[in-house]
Amino acid sequence: MKKKMLEFLKKETVLCVALMLAVFSMFLVPPDGIYPEYIDFRTLAILFCLMCVMAGLQKIGVFSWSAQKLLKRVKSCSGLVLTLVLLCFFFSMLITNDVALITFVPFAFIVLRMLGTEMENRLILSVVVLQTIAANLGSMLTPIGNPQNLYFYGRAGLSVWEFFMLMLPYTLLSLLLLVVLCILQGKRCQQTLKLEETFSQESFFREKMTVYRIVLYLALFLLCLLAVGHILPWQAVFLAVLVIIFVTDRNIFTKVDYSLLLTFIAFFVFIGNIGRVPAFCNFLQSIISGRETYTAIIASQVISNVPAALLLSGFTDNMAGLIVGTNLGGLGTLIASMASLISYKHIAKGKGEYKGRYILLFTAGNIVFLAALILMNLL
Repeated sequence: MKKKMLEFLKKETVLCVALMLAVFSMFLVPPDGIYPEYIDFRTLAILFCLMCVMAGLQKIGVFSWSAQKLLKRVKSCSGLVLTLVLLCFFFSMLITNDVALITFVPFAFIVLRMLGTEMENRLILSVVVLQTIAANLGSMLTPIGNPQNLYFYGRAGLSVWEFFMLMLPYTLLSLLLLVVLCILQGKRCQQTLKLEETFSQESFFREKMTVYRIVLYLALFLLCLLAVGHILPWQAVFLAVLVIIFVTDRNIFTKVDYSLLLTFIAFFVFIGNIGRVPAFCNFLQSIISGRETYTAIIASQVISNVPAALLLSGFTDNMAGLIVGTNLGGLGTLIASMASLISYKHIAKGKGEYKGRYILLFTAGNIVFLAALILMNLL
């Protein structure tokens, strides 16, 4: 029993920490009728739907087939790393940072696995770290890139062009740094990319893929994106995915990472309770005036950037400062942007022995990018 508990703690470290923080916060704010308001059911439902769709696409071999096609076109490590990272950067502007990570981090695992164990172990940590940073930074350019941008866009009264121009300098610097780091990372492996023999037969993928399933899952993915963009109600999309997956392949439900959803719920409870602690709120109110950007960056490290956006917007009218601060604040700790937990969970599941190294590399990379963007803000 003790051994099983230790294995669970090792495997689900972030979940255990989140649960402990949630329980601790309950002593500060005892459970009451406001607790259900903490939970962002829309985010959880869309995450669940996306995980189902991605599991379905992976099961029928779409990612494997796409990875094979990609590897036939990209011949250098630098080109491969750059492609995997910039997919997250540019797609996050349209499909949000968490959707980009749910889509492209598993894709990166499949691509690198096709190159053999040695290449996979050499590149996977740095690629996933850069993908996570890329998704969090690419998403800051558009009002629909992440939840706090959508919130501020409606609140600040900015036009799309004004919002775009506000975040463009930070986005361009981020892109430049990402390109440089991707090229440097790629130069660590000076060899031509070559598929392992077990993955070289196209028939392997064709046998696993059927047209109607591809169309079905892509249609469900489109529904999810429409829910992300508030074009369709998330409740309807959630119900549609539940019913269709249940009828066509209910085994997909076993592939969903329920511990990730539980981690989100625990952090929602912790963040909601902390926001109701008078001492914490009074402290924020005392320091925020004239320091909106840096207060948002610091607050995001503790309570994540989306809750920081909601909390701090009640204490100032400087929405531009908060937009910059909460977007830059997505860099830093593992919970500074909740989307970062998605990448961590993939590492914990696929390369559990490297969790400690991943967190160190993730933190170092985030500090580098955050320092560069803060310097730009100061200048």
